[in-house]
Amino acid sequence: MPKKFTKLIVGPLSTNCWIYHTGQGEAAVIDPGDEADKIIFTLKKLNLAPKYILLTHGHFDHIGAVPELSLAGKPQIAIHRLDACNLGIDSYNIHKNSVKAAFGDASFLDVYWNDMPPADILLEEGDSLGPFTIVHLPGHTPGSVAFWDKEQNMLFTGDTLFAGGIGRTDLPGGSEKDIISSLNRLFAMPPNTIVCPGHGSETTIGREKY
Repeated sequence: MPKKFTKLIVGPLSTNCWIYHTGQGEAAVIDPGDEADKIIFTLKKLNLAPKYILLTHGHFDHIGAVPELSLAGKPQIAIHRLDACNLGIDSYNIHKNSVKAAFGDASFLDVYWNDMPPADILLEEGDSLGPFTIVHLPGHTPGSVAFWDKEQNMLFTGDTLFAGGIGRTDLPGGSEKDIISSLNRLFAMPPNTIVCPGHGSETTIGREKY
């Protein structure tokens, strides 16, 4: 990994939280799913202030640390418009239904829950934010996105594409048809594009395509 990227594994579902060093002492934090103290400690150790909180989608294991992290330097929170309902003070019931669908029981949510702040930036296909171009990849959720750094040849795919697997589509808002279309779009990208997924190890577009 280039030195400007730092990977943390956080929470009970081993979510990848990526810290992208944007320069001038600032960073974008991608998918802060849990363990806000760990993320904030790492930022301080690296002498970085969070400029953006970038969310590949709205599932709780990717946004759990947002409430605490949002108070550390006042970063702007960005999520696709179609997943923005997963943020804000009225989002608890949405997460409860999603967690229950995933695990059969939603009781653990209360252990981790803090009221979510609203989004500051609603993302759309083709938007630019910092070094990233936004790639809308519905399927895992309606508003799933990837953050594509063309210059560094890196793609942060959330739960759409993993090393050796793809995101599940059986949760509320999921669509097998949509994720197939999204994967076909990803597989048309340069094969040497480095994929940084929401869980597991890094891979490349070419490795997953073939």
